[in-house]
Amino acid sequence: MDASSTDGVDTLLLGLDAASPTILADLVEAGAVPNLQDVLEGGVSGPLRSQVPPWTPSAWPSIYTGVNPGKHGAFDFLAFDGYDWEVVDRTHVREHALWELLAEHGKRSVVVNVPVTHPALPFDGALLPGYTAPEEPACHPDGILDEVREAIGGYHLYDPRAAGSPTDEERVEGYLELTRMRGAAFRYLADRFDPDFGFLQFQQTDSVFHELSGDPDAVEAVYAAVDEEVGAVLEATDPDTVLVVSDHGIGPYGGYEFRVNEFLARHGFVETTRDGEGMPSWTAAVRGEADGSPGTLARLMALAASVGLTSQRIGAALDLVGLVDVVARHAPTDAIRAGTERVDFASSTAYVRSRIELGVRVNLQGREPAGTVPPEAYDDVREALVSLLADARTPEGEPVFEEVLPREAVFSGPYLDEGPDVVTIPAAYDHLLTASIRGGEFGAPSETHEHKPVGLFAAAGEGVDASADLSGAHLFDVAPTVLASLGLPASDRMDGRTLPVFEPAGTRSYQAFEVGAVGGTDDATVERRLTDLGYLE
Repeated sequence: MDASSTDGVDTLLLGLDAASPTILADLVEAGAVPNLQDVLEGGVSGPLRSQVPPWTPSAWPSIYTGVNPGKHGAFDFLAFDGYDWEVVDRTHVREHALWELLAEHGKRSVVVNVPVTHPALPFDGALLPGYTAPEEPACHPDGILDEVREAIGGYHLYDPRAAGSPTDEERVEGYLELTRMRGAAFRYLADRFDPDFGFLQFQQTDSVFHELSGDPDAVEAVYAAVDEEVGAVLEATDPDTVLVVSDHGIGPYGGYEFRVNEFLARHGFVETTRDGEGMPSWTAAVRGEADGSPGTLARLMALAASVGLTSQRIGAALDLVGLVDVVARHAPTDAIRAGTERVDFASSTAYVRSRIELGVRVNLQGREPAGTVPPEAYDDVREALVSLLADARTPEGEPVFEEVLPREAVFSGPYLDEGPDVVTIPAAYDHLLTASIRGGEFGAPSETHEHKPVGLFAAAGEGVDASADLSGAHLFDVAPTVLASLGLPASDRMDGRTLPVFEPAGTRSYQAFEVGAVGGTDDATVERRLTDLGYLE
């Protein structure tokens, strides 16, 4: 990196999903990431506190908008319309992204693989969407994805091998191939568009922990591939300033799987049903694969459910004889879903919609399609939930939750009502919450590794104060800090501050975001991928 150069990218933002200071420290010590090491040691670095919830689909929008989920509207991988859901996309993020604000100042950007950016909105530059987009996403400008594929010899959002039953070695090969594609695409677009700002994100640094339980050799291989691409990008784009950020950390979960809806059912808040189609609870536990039609097996599962043999009970029975993984590989999701006891949202007082939200939703009259809680009872119901959940204990008598809070203690903004009413933060983020009904309140976590609330921030290059104190650095601070690196003011709607690595450039009022139609990603590949990673239950 040549800090004296006036050519190339002015500010390069590198996103490493799930990276943390401890992970990078171990990799630096092993000599696996020399290019990232140069950035970490050539400037200033430290912990970056994530938001609530610390998960990809909400945290990356918070990074690129600088506002909390109550202001941008994305709380989860899923967006809910009453009791129905769809996979979240850019239409659910109702605030300007960094690159859109930069365009107002005449700055051009190239953005590659940033989650929740499909369908791309117009701005000066180019964008290839990342996670939650379909394999054939709406990019900007039109036709740019085909151009990139031709120029670099192919480009995928998701590894095609993941649709089958890949071996661990094949999974790692897929991670490395996708990583190389990200770097090559970014270099091509940077050369093609000559941007002032570049944003390149790597997702496989997260996937390797979810799918391969953080296998040390696989983690090192993925990070080494990322580092190689980082080095090539630095050489090709010659940025004046480099920032490295992660949306959250990751680590082993040593506590329990806590089935919040089971707990709420025991205390009279949740009702369950075996009728209709709901969230497939056993699917996530055993990694079933998607199938387009229910078929005979699905009908048999539904029949079994009608006489009390739900997929949870089938799963428990199979587990006893060691056959659960075998059946999971061959039973289609619709078959499992058809025989799943699920939350009866319409009849319940309150429930967990999705574990990623980290919260409980009240079935409020006038807001939910079949609300059971009248508005005048809302405060009392919510206070009862807060008290009940705060008192939840593990089998050893330890608190399940570190904090249980009303939503307004965590979020603010026009989309506050779209999130959970009660926010539940697991003790030390060591318990895996689930929305599933599985025949008991506690179990072993279905994920060996999950998200932790501390990620990473690093800055090096021109204008960076290497002695800056990063104490209290938060996810919301990234967007105003990027703007300050370019000498530009933050939006007065942003919740973060400029980190002291740069001189603040003040704030200003930017044009209000024009909210259009809210859609969603309806794509079997995306849903299967989210299920594979344990995000959809």
